[in-house]
Amino acid sequence: MSTRKWVLVGMVVGLGCFVFSGVATAQDAPQVELQVGDTAPRFEGTDEMGKSWTLNDRIGKKFIVVYFYPADFTTGCTRQAEAWRDNMNALVDADIEVVGISGDSVENHKLFKDVWKLNFSLLADEEAEIPEQFGVPVRRGGRSRPRGPDRQPLLDESGEPLVLERNATFVRWTFVIGKDGKIAYKNTKVNPLKDSEQVLAFIQSVQASEE
Repeated sequence: MSTRKWVLVGMVVGLGCFVFSGVATAQDAPQVELQVGDTAPRFEGTDEMGKSWTLNDRIGKKFIVVYFYPADFTTGCTRQAEAWRDNMNALVDADIEVVGISGDSVENHKLFKDVWKLNFSLLADEEAEIPEQFGVPVRRGGRSRPRGPDRQPLLDESGEPLVLERNATFVRWTFVIGKDGKIAYKNTKVNPLKDSEQVLAFIQSVQASEE
């Protein structure tokens, strides 16, 4: 998708809506089955600003939360991102860095982050290379028609309703990578509203046991 100016309708802090292009179909079952205690894949990606984000640069410094989600601007994904955003002070205090990953483009991520004022990185993985390393199931891509808080469509520069496309849709899984570079936590049945609180409670319990 080419870089364009986006015109936001009304306020830009509400829930978006989402429409699939066709029915998503699961691809072949992933071959990787990471378990707690396994060494985390040393992946790298591109964030919403087009900059490189590398796990190796962060190992040993903080707990790294890697959460895979289906798409920018879906209701569930928006609420999940809001919860991470709103809990960020407590997460930072607990020595945690958060990164979200979906099959959306850099441009989609930038819009999503700007609209929702997100305070953590989003990685664009249009070829679904990172979820494959973690064993996260991937489905066919789709299209989003995001809306603002007033439930009016976001418009492009020509005044037409904005349509976002993505190549792949990831299942919602969350991992925590410990400072030792190993998988410390894995959740394949993520509740988007409770994800950040559950991860924070887990890491705080780990830290308390180490004192």
